[in-house]
Amino acid sequence: MTVEQRSALAGVVTIDKDVLHGTPCFANTRVPVQTLIDFLETGETINDFLAVYPSIPRQHVFSFLELSRDIAFDQLVCASS
Repeated sequence: MTVEQRSALAGVVTIDKDVLHGTPCFANTRVPVQTLIDFLETGETINDFLAVYPSIPRQHVFSFLELSRDIAFDQLVCASS
């Protein structure tokens, strides 16, 4: 993960051992990022997710997905080298 990616992710996702035992959550919430992934895997939309969790800014969802894509791509490139 690059320094830029780590910095961008810090504003969107927090990991705190005192909040859900260190489960990655959307910043300033107790909503695990896995919950978004679960919504999307079952065919629900980002709008469905935000309707249930209105405290999460829409931009945080898009930033998380974009960063996840970039990090996964970087890992695949490294693994194939």
